[in-house]
Amino acid sequence: MRKALGFAFLLISISAICIERQPNSDYRARREALANKANAAVLVFADVEAEGQNDLYGFRQDDNFYYLTGWTDPGAALLITPARAAANGQPSFPYTEILFLPAHNRTQERWTGPKLGPENPQAPQITGVDRIEVLDKMRDELARVLPQNAATVYVNSGKISASSVAWLKRANAFPNYASIEDADPLIAELRVRKDAGEVELIRKATQASMAGQLAAMKAMHPGTGERQIAALTQYEFEKRGCERPAYAPIVGAGFNSTVLHYSDDDGPIRDGDVVVMDVAGEYSMYASDITRTLPANGKFTPRQREIYEIVLGAQQAAIDAFQSGKSTISRDSPNSLYKVAYDYINSHGNDLHGAPLGQYFIHGLSHYVGLNVHDVGDTTQPLGPGMVFTIEPGIYIPEEKIGVRIEDLFYVNRNGRLIRLTEGLPRTIEEVEAAMSSR
Repeated sequence: MRKALGFAFLLISISAICIERQPNSDYRARREALANKANAAVLVFADVEAEGQNDLYGFRQDDNFYYLTGWTDPGAALLITPARAAANGQPSFPYTEILFLPAHNRTQERWTGPKLGPENPQAPQITGVDRIEVLDKMRDELARVLPQNAATVYVNSGKISASSVAWLKRANAFPNYASIEDADPLIAELRVRKDAGEVELIRKATQASMAGQLAAMKAMHPGTGERQIAALTQYEFEKRGCERPAYAPIVGAGFNSTVLHYSDDDGPIRDGDVVVMDVAGEYSMYASDITRTLPANGKFTPRQREIYEIVLGAQQAAIDAFQSGKSTISRDSPNSLYKVAYDYINSHGNDLHGAPLGQYFIHGLSHYVGLNVHDVGDTTQPLGPGMVFTIEPGIYIPEEKIGVRIEDLFYVNRNGRLIRLTEGLPRTIEEVEAAMSSR
């Protein structure tokens, strides 16, 4: 009876998470890959409540910790060590993984809801981690699993300060001979290539976000406000399962369309304006990123059409130039897609003074997308299967109060083919105007 009550208690906690989690085997595969890559112990800390929350959206788990565990509660830690053969007088040791969970705080749980405790016999099955221990046992377990000479421990540097490492050493959590290294670059190398489950979650974030963008196309007209449009898009993608925006929504009309990270969203939308909408949601911790540029009254002016067509042409040129295993998203590396888009913009059209338009393309063309909207990864490496990224050229001319950005989300499938995740969202002038006329 006690076990049944404990399991029911746990189900309340798990159901409250309300996110779509991948199978435990996916997180296990990532842990094993990281252990093999590090060839040493890896200690990864979750966010604590104060670090991973804000007053608007509540607690959000650290990306790296979530990537390895799928666990959303604060205050945990993960220890993994690769299998090692007997050598130099040290015995062999099997692959080991331990999830450390905080001890129950019944008073706190009256505010936060029930939490899974390390004493629950179902904890390994639920989390998918081989062993579950109370956080207070971390020191003893580190001493047990580390080799007794020249040990290296990789720690996620974003979640533990130099002073914290010093404290752990003083507390004998790490032997004095242990070398502390940064785990974040190793995890970034794994995160840059998404597995099929991750791509599916990004697809769901994207489909929900597309619905928000399409609703804005149908609702926009002179006299509406930037905030109304931002609110509508968020309502639509959260209605479809997104837990929060993937970033601060940008809805900029007129001059505001030329401000790259304009996020006040408090201006009017006037007849004759173009409106840049850079708004997308996060679904089960995975982000999307989409931008469309609309004519406020449903019809582009001739000059707006000219600038829009150049931006669209630059995006298409980059898409057409893509080669799996060769193209990069870096500005400066060889085979850069950025250079393709920039050269197109700089050789098509002029400003009011006759100068080329390249000077008005003032940001990068692409970034990775995943657990973070600007996800980790080396931008100079060739793009290949599993990588998810944006292609988003733009032209911003403050003098003319015209800003145009077209941003779509892509991934490379296992065959090296470039797939547009935002396929079906109006993109050409004709498609955008048609969508707006159907309101």
